[in-house]
Amino acid sequence: MLKASALYMVIVITLMIGVICSALIVAAYLYKSQYQAKFRIDQLRNNLNSGITILIGSKDSIYKDGHTFGLFNDDADSVTLKKTDWGIFDVCAASAFIKRDTLYKVFSLANQIDSAKWGVLYLIDEDRPVSVSGNTVIRGNAFIPKSGIRTAYVDNQAYTGDQHIVNGKTFDSERKLPPLSMARLGQLQKQLSVSPAMNNLPVGVDSIARSFLEPTVSYSFGKTAKTISHVNLKGNIILYSDTTLVIDSTARLNNVLVFARGIVVKSGFRGNCQLFATDSISVERDCKFSYPSCLGVLRFTTGNTVGLPAKLTIGDRTDCEGLIFSYQKDDKQLPPVISLGNKARVLGQIYSMGILNLRAGTTINGSVFTKRFLYQSEFTRYENYLINVSLDSRALSPYYLSSDLTPVAGRPKKILQWLEAN
Repeated sequence: MLKASALYMVIVITLMIGVICSALIVAAYLYKSQYQAKFRIDQLRNNLNSGITILIGSKDSIYKDGHTFGLFNDDADSVTLKKTDWGIFDVCAASAFIKRDTLYKVFSLANQIDSAKWGVLYLIDEDRPVSVSGNTVIRGNAFIPKSGIRTAYVDNQAYTGDQHIVNGKTFDSERKLPPLSMARLGQLQKQLSVSPAMNNLPVGVDSIARSFLEPTVSYSFGKTAKTISHVNLKGNIILYSDTTLVIDSTARLNNVLVFARGIVVKSGFRGNCQLFATDSISVERDCKFSYPSCLGVLRFTTGNTVGLPAKLTIGDRTDCEGLIFSYQKDDKQLPPVISLGNKARVLGQIYSMGILNLRAGTTINGSVFTKRFLYQSEFTRYENYLINVSLDSRALSPYYLSSDLTPVAGRPKKILQWLEAN
C-alpha cells in the first residue's frame, strides 16, 4: 500500500506543475503583448517618417489647415500632416496613429544654400568701385561692380589686409539685387496688415508656452505702447502692435513672431525670435539673437512715413545668428538703412535693399547683399568703403540653412529645428 505522504507529494508536484504552466502562459501572453506593442510603435515610427518625408518634399496647399489620410493597410495606418508659414520659415506637424496609439513630431523647414548664387559679398553696379582700407577681410566669392575693388587711404590708415583683397573668386554684379521671394513677402505683408482685437498678456503670468499642435495664440496691443518684460514666451505665439513695442532684457522669446510698426530691444536681451516692423527696429548693445532668428523692416506702402527711411539698427557688441534684411516696394522713397554698431557680429545673412552702414570692428560670418555701403567718421562719410570690417563666408557653419525668402536659397529643403516630439 502506498503511504499517505505519497498523496501529499503528488498534490505538491501537481501544484508546482500548475504554477509553472500558468507562469509560462502569462509569460507568453506578456511577450505577445510586448511584441504587438513594439510592432505598433515600429509601424507608427515608419508612418511618421513617411509623413515627415511627404511634408519636406511637398508644396501642396492641402496641408495648410491639416490633412488626415491613410498610408497603408486600407487606411488602418493614418497620419495627420500640417504645414504652416511661420515668419520666414515653415513649421510642420506630423502625427501617426493606430487606434489609441499616437506619435508626433513638430519641426521647422529651411532651404539649403545654392552655391552658384552664394557669395560673401554682392554689391550692385552703380559704375563706381568698392574701396577697402585698414584691416579689412573679404573671404569668399564676391559679386562686385565692373569697375572693381581697390585699396584706399582713409582716416590716416592704409589698407593692411590680404594683397589679393578678395580671398576668393570675383564676378560682375548686376544693377539690381537678386530679388527676394514675392510669395514669402506676400505672407509677411498679410501678417503686418492684420489688426486683431485687443488681447493683452495675462496679468501675473511669468511663462506662456503654446504647442504648434494647437491653434496659434495672438496678443494684440493696438496703438497702446507696450513693454514686454519679466515673461517667458515660447512656441506658437504671435505679438502684434500698431505702434512701438519694447522688448525688455527680462523677457525671453523662443520661436515667437513679432509684428509691429516699431520695435525696440533693450540691452542684454537673449532670445530666438523673428521681429518684423514697418518703420524701425532698434536693438541696443550687448544683445544675443540665437539661430535661427530674423530681423526685418518691410515697407510695402508709403503710408504716413513719407520722407523718413525705414531703419534697422544693431547696437554695439550685439550678436545675431540668422537673417537681417530690409525690403521696400517703392523705389522713389528714401532707401532703407541697416546700421551695425561697433564690434557687432552677424552669423548668417544680411540683405539690404538700401544702405548698409558698417562700423569699425564689425564681423559678418556669412553673406552680404546690398545696394550701397556707408561708412561715417567724425568728419565725413564715405560711400562704398569697407574700413576695418570682416566679411567671411567660409566662417559660417556648413550646416547653415537659409529661408526661401532669400535669393540664395536652393530648392532642397531640410529640417531646420525639432520643436516638439513624443
